[in-house]
Amino acid sequence: MAEVKIQAESRTEFGKGAARRIRRDSKVPAVLYGHGTDPVHITLPGHDTMLALKTANALLLIEVEGHESLLALPKQVQRDPIKGFIEHVDLVIVKRGEKVQVDIAVHLEGEAVSETLVVLENASILVEAEATHIPDGVTVSIEGLDAGAQIHASDLKLPAGTTLAVEPDTLIVNVTAAATAEQLDAELAEAEAEAGIEKDEADAPAEEPVAAAAE
Repeated sequence: MAEVKIQAESRTEFGKGAARRIRRDSKVPAVLYGHGTDPVHITLPGHDTMLALKTANALLLIEVEGHESLLALPKQVQRDPIKGFIEHVDLVIVKRGEKVQVDIAVHLEGEAVSETLVVLENASILVEAEATHIPDGVTVSIEGLDAGAQIHASDLKLPAGTTLAVEPDTLIVNVTAAATAEQLDAELAEAEAEAGIEKDEADAPAEEPVAAAAE
């Protein structure tokens, strides 16, 4: 994963009012911490930060005047729930060569056999990898899988240097038989019965009036 260089500014103002002023300037308040250092409060350029964090586990090279350049990974990204813009970023400092635990995405490729339902039980998986060699994700082939097939964490083919940080028997993909129309109708009827919904004649489709025969 390539490093993304970001020029940051030291931040001395805190609180909600200061954060709002920072955002009005199209910037993002952030904090750097880790490796026993005191937290470093910084301001990031909004556009560059937004582009960098489109990639999961983006490795950032933060340059702050008065500080040495620091490698960091996003630990928590707070976004506006409506507009989606970044409100605050927590960054954890990492060192070259050290191992870190991160979640990586699980991608499916191929198609299972017809009349099956493929359920991705875990869309991401926790792994351990070098901070500067975090994989973008892991690809799982479901080509030709039949109902009853399962893929566990131990079946994943991880890149060299990356290891599982979860139990090997963690279920990733579960392939089941697709429900028939009759099964779906039965499940709907059961759900309606549990909810106390009763169908009467008024719910039935009205019969078409029969035209009177011409005399």
